[in-house]
Amino acid sequence: MYDTKYHLVWTPKYRKWIQREDIRKRVGEIFSDIALHHGFEIQGLRIAPDHVHIFLSFPPRYSVAHVVGMLKSISASEVFDKFPVVEKELWGGEFWEDGYFARTVGDKVAADLIKRYIKYHHNEIHGKQLKLF
Repeated sequence: MYDTKYHLVWTPKYRKWIQREDIRKRVGEIFSDIALHHGFEIQGLRIAPDHVHIFLSFPPRYSVAHVVGMLKSISASEVFDKFPVVEKELWGGEFWEDGYFARTVGDKVAADLIKRYIKYHHNEIHGKQLKLF
């Protein structure tokens, strides 16, 4: 049994392609499929036009780097297959930027704060992020 939750954030290459609603929707579906297939539990997901927030737990047999790698690589391949124009527009052929932010979230209070932050993240004002505390 395990009870570790992670708040992960990363951006698309040039902060460009998830500005399209159809691509954001497809990326969300892909993340859900990956989670179902690998036993991850997505507790919060927000695919903003220029970055992704995901709050999830996964079995300890996976490292954070491996999970992020799966989410990013599988979603990039699927997006390139479904939206060929995206790959043509990206010079290096990469959909996501290198790197990511990761934070473990261990107690219920912090978990509830992260879930609320992701849920209401769309209320950003003029590009400024909401404050968590």
